[in-house]
Amino acid sequence: MSEARTHAIQCDLLAGEGVNHAFFTRAGGVSQGLYASLNGGTGSRDEAGAVAQNRALMAHALGVATQHFLVPYLVHSPDCLIVSEPFAGERPRCDGLVTATRGLALGVTGADCGILLFSDPGAGVIGAAHAGWKGAFSGVLESTLQAMEEIGASRPAIRAVLGPTIAKESYEVGPEFRARFIADDAKNARFFEASARSDYFMFDLPAYIGARLLAAGVGTFSNLALDTYADEARFYSYRRSVHRKEPDYGRLVAAIALV
Repeated sequence: MSEARTHAIQCDLLAGEGVNHAFFTRAGGVSQGLYASLNGGTGSRDEAGAVAQNRALMAHALGVATQHFLVPYLVHSPDCLIVSEPFAGERPRCDGLVTATRGLALGVTGADCGILLFSDPGAGVIGAAHAGWKGAFSGVLESTLQAMEEIGASRPAIRAVLGPTIAKESYEVGPEFRARFIADDAKNARFFEASARSDYFMFDLPAYIGARLLAAGVGTFSNLALDTYADEARFYSYRRSVHRKEPDYGRLVAAIALV
C-alpha cells in the first residue's frame, strides 16, 4: 500500500499495465469547512461547483476525461451495472459498476461503508462497489463478481481490495442488528464482539465483506485496514459526524480506470 502525491492511497494488488486506481483521501481538493477538502459527494450539502472541481481532479489523477468518470447514484442495493460508455441522462441507481471499456473510470463514494475496487488484469475487466452493511448483506459483492464474469473476467483471477471503511472498534450496533445477521446465518456470530455497553456489540464489517467475497470464490481479497471513524485527518465518517452532531459530512471516493 502506498500514498501518492494526489493524496490517494494505492494498493499493489490492483497495479497493472493499463489500470489506474485510487482510494482518495479527504485531502487535495477545493471544498471548505466540514467538507475540507476533496469531498466527492454530490449528495452532500457542499457547494456543487466545489464537488464538480474535486471530481475533475480525481478524473485527472486517474487519467480519464471528466465525463468518463462514472459514479452511480448509490442506494444501498445489491445491484451492479455493466457499463460501456458514459451515462446518458440521470445516473443509474445501483451500488456496483463494471466495465471492459478503455477510457472509463468507475467510482463509488463512502463515509464508513465499504468501498471496494476489483480487477481481473488478464481479462481487462474492472469494477467498483459500495458495500455498507445493507449492500453486503443483500448481495452487492456477489453481483459485482457475476457482472465481471459476464464480460470476460475469471472469478479466480479477480482481485478485490477494500478501502477505508469503519472498523470493528468503531462500529457499535444494537441487539436487533446482530439478530438480523444471525437469523440469516448462525456463523455470522463471529463478526460480532460484545461491547462495553450491555446488550450492544461491535460489528466487524470489513471481516464480513471479506468472508462473503472469499465464499463467493474471489481470487484474492485484501483489506487496507483503514478506519474511517478513527482517522479524521484522512477520512470522512458519517458516524463520527452523528456523534459530534455535525450537520453534514463529506464523502470519500474509490475509483479504478482502464486507460
